[in-house]
Amino acid sequence: MIITRQKDFGEIKKYIKQYRNFFLIGCAECATVCGTGDEKAIQSLKNWLQSQNKTVTGWMIAKAGCQIFGTKREISHYKDLIEKSQCILVLSCGVGTQTITELFEEKPVIPVNDTLFIGNMRRFREFEERCRACGDCLLAITGICVVTLCPKQMLNGPCGGYKGECCEVNSDTKCAWVVAYRILEKNGVADKFYKKISGPKNWLKANSPRRYSARKGIDRI
Repeated sequence: MIITRQKDFGEIKKYIKQYRNFFLIGCAECATVCGTGDEKAIQSLKNWLQSQNKTVTGWMIAKAGCQIFGTKREISHYKDLIEKSQCILVLSCGVGTQTITELFEEKPVIPVNDTLFIGNMRRFREFEERCRACGDCLLAITGICVVTLCPKQMLNGPCGGYKGECCEVNSDTKCAWVVAYRILEKNGVADKFYKKISGPKNWLKANSPRRYSARKGIDRI
């Protein structure tokens, strides 16, 4: 899931000072899980805006803000309320914000959240980065994403600086390769890993901006 964190109200205030009327859009997917795009987050933002003598013309929560066609259909029911606003505030990830920008090019669209990373939820609203979306997944070899979890992105085992089981860069965390080795060991394939050296990672697969069509099976549309 995409992890987001709400911007400080002081930062938001800088972006909206010239506007008076707002329409708010949340997201029922990742942002809701993060607590940055659900009804509670919207009401909190609405209350703050009203304390700043601003007006909220209305609000909605998109089922999935990253789905352009679906969001366009949902948002059509709020057309009149959006027309009354000078600005749209989006409580989702950066992708969801850009969906609204594409749908409403004639209005300023401002993100309320910062997009942090792709990760897992360890406990309720506690998240860990797990994936770089690099386009060249090594999980079949390593079990965990060492590209993400190793600060040095070592591809063939730990660096020479790790101590015990701790990472040299982040001493309060386990070395990613210690964790990976334990997984490989439990799977009974640890000995096979060291028989083959991984070459440099192909970062061309992460060259931005990327496009992919699951229907056409190509990475450029």
